[in-house]
Amino acid sequence: MTLQVVVIGAGVIGITTALELQRRGHSVLVLDRKGIAAETSAGNAGAFAFSEVEPLATPGIMRKAPKWLLDPLGPLSIPPAYAWKIAPWMYRFWRASRPDRYENLLGAQASLMAFSKTALDQLISTVDGEHLLQRDGQMQLYESEAEYRASLSTWKLRREHGIEFELLESPTTIAEMQPGLSPRFTHAGFTPNWLNTVDPKRWVEHLAEVFQGRGGRIERKDIRTLSPQESGMRVACADGTIDAAKVVIAAGAWSHHIAQSLGDRIPLETERGYNTTLPEGAFDLRMHLTFSRHGFVASKINGGVRVGGAVELGGLTLPPNYKRADILLEKAAAFLPGLKTEGGTQWMGYRPSLPDSIPVIGPSRKSADVVYAFGHGHLGLTQSAGTAELVGALVDGQDPPISLSPYAATRF
Repeated sequence: MTLQVVVIGAGVIGITTALELQRRGHSVLVLDRKGIAAETSAGNAGAFAFSEVEPLATPGIMRKAPKWLLDPLGPLSIPPAYAWKIAPWMYRFWRASRPDRYENLLGAQASLMAFSKTALDQLISTVDGEHLLQRDGQMQLYESEAEYRASLSTWKLRREHGIEFELLESPTTIAEMQPGLSPRFTHAGFTPNWLNTVDPKRWVEHLAEVFQGRGGRIERKDIRTLSPQESGMRVACADGTIDAAKVVIAAGAWSHHIAQSLGDRIPLETERGYNTTLPEGAFDLRMHLTFSRHGFVASKINGGVRVGGAVELGGLTLPPNYKRADILLEKAAAFLPGLKTEGGTQWMGYRPSLPDSIPVIGPSRKSADVVYAFGHGHLGLTQSAGTAELVGALVDGQDPPISLSPYAATRF
């Protein structure tokens, strides 16, 4: 039976979900105010980071936060103009990091990761997407014995969840795997099954082409509100209204504003991330590199190098501070001495983040005709295929393949 479903958001979560709903036989319309992959899905690091099973809200993290916050250009910052506004979110983040809650969050994150990995494997096959992938692995780098030893608990967690890796305790071995690294990196962990896309924007565009080729529609609309009708929902746009039997909200960092029009208050915030994309030939990058202590990565994008990361909790309206991108690039040049830093393009994106590091996937508290799929933080690309399958089950009225209670909007 054909059902009119409106998906709000044409980023990686929205487009992947639309494709899955279409596969299930639904008539799907995607709405987005800017178009396909026009926001965070365009400029992220391009990693399917299935090994990142540990949530950001870890026990003891709040003891580290003051040290980070003292450096306005460090790996974590809060602009003074936004500090008061984000205080309630930070309080929730602290509560989520308590040991009794952390264990449940770890289980939820690991469950969604494993499910999403299987779902991605299936998606790659159904959309003929292998040509857009890079299977080069990832190296997480440490600058001292002490830093490396402090990371071993995280590697132990990964082993417990079936993630394959190799720990490297020889600078010579590290240099053989990735020539051109500074000798300051003495230890590393290598995850061989780590996966990247050649370009996250191209990946979403490819999915959108498949979706449209199978009869799906994508339109640019400025969404204002949702309102329940006798049957289904009414989507109010700047230029009119659209009625649908079901609505999926997958609008990333803007999702909570739409949810609020229904009466749902969800504590979504934005981790503003910065990067610089250097052209082809900037460096012979053999794999995805993670500089853990400094909060950034280097990844291959379209033959070039994208240097980016860090977290700036600054909302949606403050102007970008591109000094953060400059600092990351300076650090990358020191860590990769042969890096050619000329000709780069700077970018800032809004990662949609909830205080417990776990997305909202499930029905609205106000109407079962609205399904939420947002708040994935750094992991939207990674968890997109799994999220799409879970939303598909909900729209079809089926029991989801994994329990959705950890991801429910009602937890806040």
